[in-house]
Amino acid sequence: MLFWILTAALVALIALLFVLALMRRPEAPRAAAFDVQVYRDQLKEVARDAERGVIAPEEAERTRLEISRRMLEADRAAKAEAEASAKRPPRAATAAGLLAIAALMGGAFLLYQRIGAAGYPDQPMAGRIDFANKLYDERPSQDEAEKVAAANRPAQPAPDPQFTELMERLRAAVADRPNDAQGLALLARNEANMGNFRAAWEAQRRLVALKGDQAAAEDYAQLGEYMVAGAGGLVTSEAETAFAGALERDPKNGLARYYIGLMMAQNARGDRAFRIWDNLLRVSAPDAPWIAPIRENIEMLAWVAGEQNYTPPMPGGRGPSAADVAAAASMSPEERQQMIRGMVEQLNDRLAAEGGTAEDWAKLISSLRMLGDEDRAKAIWSEAQGRFADFPDDLAKIRAAAEGEVPAMPGAGAQAAPALPGPTAEQVQDAAQMTPEERQQMIEGMVNGLVERLTTEGGAAAEWARGIQVLGTLGQKDRAADLYAKAQAALAGDDQALAMVAGAAEAAGVAQ
Repeated sequence: MLFWILTAALVALIALLFVLALMRRPEAPRAAAFDVQVYRDQLKEVARDAERGVIAPEEAERTRLEISRRMLEADRAAKAEAEASAKRPPRAATAAGLLAIAALMGGAFLLYQRIGAAGYPDQPMAGRIDFANKLYDERPSQDEAEKVAAANRPAQPAPDPQFTELMERLRAAVADRPNDAQGLALLARNEANMGNFRAAWEAQRRLVALKGDQAAAEDYAQLGEYMVAGAGGLVTSEAETAFAGALERDPKNGLARYYIGLMMAQNARGDRAFRIWDNLLRVSAPDAPWIAPIRENIEMLAWVAGEQNYTPPMPGGRGPSAADVAAAASMSPEERQQMIRGMVEQLNDRLAAEGGTAEDWAKLISSLRMLGDEDRAKAIWSEAQGRFADFPDDLAKIRAAAEGEVPAMPGAGAQAAPALPGPTAEQVQDAAQMTPEERQQMIEGMVNGLVERLTTEGGAAAEWARGIQVLGTLGQKDRAADLYAKAQAALAGDDQALAMVAGAAEAAGVAQ
């Protein structure tokens, strides 16, 4: 309350000073009028001195003329000052000024109420990152978190006596056969179902140790989830280690990625949590267990990350499916080409901006080859080799699409050509009939659309290269150089992609 009182008082004082400055009508200083009066007095003094004989008549006349000349100049200046002081601002201007002051002061209050935080100190980026690091470093241990969670956890209903008896028998059997992987997995799952999360993650940890190098990403992710449940939802450093083990074995493991995002949100790094969850939401199946909690919280995280107009994507987007392509069989060739090209471009844009699975990359390459766009298919295959170099199984799927037989167009007859090259003969003929100005305008519109999308949303290396090369061909060297600089920043760390855009920049004459 004290903050608002002081703020209101300062605003009122500043507003009062503005109002007084507008309302006052100070008289301009009349220095010239004062001079006229002085010269009049001097003329009287000269006349008295002449009568007393103090000065000679010739000297008195000369002095009188000089003073009279100065008095005339001062009189003209006095009249000018009077005219200037008579000019006052109109009432409408004064009223407008007062309204502007009121609007400025009121707008400041409304803006602060919307985005301000009374009583909070300044929070620069470095300070917020330091605070987040402190939260991360000072997290409670698994034991400490479980003690707090146990104290706050409501009383659980008593389990069914028959189930309790079965659990006792299961525990005894696992104790007798500690190297029984199936028994450990069953024990961990049922302990978790009973709410005994510590016993669950201890059994899961023994299972992971028993499997050794054969432990899968799912085993580690399940261990971490049991730990999080036991800690009351907090991702401790021990749980983080388990999730890191899962991601080391499978970087695409959805459960581990969800909890790593949750850990970022819990430690004041909502911006990182948003990036992780947004990508996970786009590539996950609609029935994945983490979809619901992500959709409940991601809009708030988007605001923290600075995404003011964020719309959560639908999960599981995969571009054109087999059913989509099959539906094109009943269309005319032109309609089929337009529909398939639109879906392929959507898939291409998503992969360029967000990445995707090996199946997505294989589908894109296969679709481009089906459309006869072999150059783009080869460029994307080259990019995929760099992205999936450490995942030979995924790379094999993409290689099959890149080097296998070109799929036939849905609905095409046995003698139909499988490839659909870009522009049709009619489109080329239409372009040929344009005037040079119309054709130039059409080309520049297409290029501007590509450049705008690349600078705002990013894109694949092939698209950056195409934009740079076309701008160079059009003679727009400055724009080509600017796009090349943005491409280098967007593709930093991807040597193969950088080499591709560097070649385009050299061809356009803008290589550094």
